[in-house]
Amino acid sequence: MTDRKTELFVPVITPFAADLTVDTDRLVAHAKALLEAGAHGLAPFGTTSEANSLSVTERMAALEAMLSAGIAPDRLIPGTGCCAAADTIALSAHATGLGCRGVLMLPPFYYKGVSDEGVFAAYAQVIEAVGAGLRVYLYHIPQMSGVPITLPLIDRLIDAFPGVIAGLKDSSGSWENTASVIAAFPGIDTYSASESLIPENVAAGGAGCISASSNVNARGIRALIDGLGGPDHDALHAQVSGVRRIFEGLPLIPAIKAAVAAQHDDPAFANVRPPFTLTGPDNADAIAEAVRLSGPQW
Repeated sequence: MTDRKTELFVPVITPFAADLTVDTDRLVAHAKALLEAGAHGLAPFGTTSEANSLSVTERMAALEAMLSAGIAPDRLIPGTGCCAAADTIALSAHATGLGCRGVLMLPPFYYKGVSDEGVFAAYAQVIEAVGAGLRVYLYHIPQMSGVPITLPLIDRLIDAFPGVIAGLKDSSGSWENTASVIAAFPGIDTYSASESLIPENVAAGGAGCISASSNVNARGIRALIDGLGGPDHDALHAQVSGVRRIFEGLPLIPAIKAAVAAQHDDPAFANVRPPFTLTGPDNADAIAEAVRLSGPQW
């Protein structure tokens, strides 16, 4: 293990009101509950947050609501990557200006089969436009974006923009890829997207995890982080892995929101925007089991 701090950042869900507008009151309530449950920080407006169903204006307003409610900006890494460079620049400049720890940035993802040269140019355009203070956490989720963030690309970005590339979230599902990033770039924070991989991540020198299911099991994941290598390590790891496995067999985002709704005893947390739909009765038992295994959170 290294001296690097191990952290849990939660890609917090975006609650919606009955008319599918962003419900900032429930967003703030859930965000605060996650921090109280032990999360080190939050990574809103990524995949789990249904960010690509949110407008630039909605994302900015929701971020401001969290800050206005007293959530410290250095505990926030909001997602800012969009198809249009102007949108990514606007969101990244907004978050940076508010003092956020950094931004989690997808590459432009509409066009597939693009070159590393093109992806580098896209990141460079944003970095140069936002300017001083920007800290970028690269977001590698090729199965969704269709645009991988390769080792040569990371190397080139770090070299071209010293101090700007702060880290990477690897949602590829490949531990081999995560390990290769950690080994090649020990100076940045590399997060796994699965809490099941926290022991391997930390042992290799990584920074922890940014996991969708931490919306439901933040307390358990924090306990694993705090108990790594201790007498309860195996039991703690089994608990977080068990919860994770349940969600991997379900429609992930609707199921996470349904579980959060059960934990808060508030059905409105389950609302999703199209193209997602609410989970049906076929998934009810599995979601209830995930909630049971997670135990009290707040």
